[in-house]
Amino acid sequence: MSVKGKRIGFLGCGNMGEALVKGLVEASVVSAGALMASDTRSDRLGDLDRRYGVRIAKDNVELARECDVVVLAVKPQIMAAVLTEVAPTLSRRQLVISIAAGVATATIRKEVGKDIRLIRVMPNTPALVLEGATAIAKAKGLEDGDLETAQEIFGAVGKVVVLDEELMDAVTGLSGSGPAYVAVVIESLADGGVKMGLDRVTAMTLATQTVLGAAKLLLETGLHPGSLKDMVSSPGGTSIAGIAALEEGGIRTTFITAVERATQRSRELGRGPA
Repeated sequence: MSVKGKRIGFLGCGNMGEALVKGLVEASVVSAGALMASDTRSDRLGDLDRRYGVRIAKDNVELARECDVVVLAVKPQIMAAVLTEVAPTLSRRQLVISIAAGVATATIRKEVGKDIRLIRVMPNTPALVLEGATAIAKAKGLEDGDLETAQEIFGAVGKVVVLDEELMDAVTGLSGSGPAYVAVVIESLADGGVKMGLDRVTAMTLATQTVLGAAKLLLETGLHPGSLKDMVSSPGGTSIAGIAALEEGGIRTTFITAVERATQRSRELGRGPA
């Protein structure tokens, strides 16, 4: 099953839903007319219509009924209520893709109460600039081509990996939440530049481009991060002095703990209210 000629619906169209809409349209994977969106905010839907020309569903049930691929892009906290609403309309006719953090496929199947073709996916917000990192969970009960369809949709907005579902909470803690961690890094680097006399605009430009450039260098050369660190760090030089300060602050432990805490929170969200 390819997305060509298929109608794709975004049930809930916040930042991630918009990122996927933008990526699919800009990459010419599907036409805007093949995309449909529903959301509780009418002003949000109006913006999507004006920007991308997507079709607007009058409600979630219409979207589920009209689309061949239904992307569940609602917050985990309201997933149960949304599934109760659309469950009577869902069947094996549609491919259902969930991007709700922490919500296991078993939970979704239980709420729907019937056999559906279901894939769990964890994308991240850099999909807005077509540089997303997405993990797709292997799933049972799919038809031939369903996994490839999910890869095609999310490949339009960045890189895709396929993993076992038991690893998806860790993906949420790393790449799902990771853009927020990197934003803090960039802001902190810029603050350091301002402290040392740079104006804010220049400091932000240098900080963001440095992070972008370092990431691209690692991706395109396959260098280990430690090798890049060693390349930049001359004996007795400025970089090693800065790295020593980072190590004094426990930067490695802090980032590892951040991923761990976010992973744990993803698991908690998946279990629902206590």
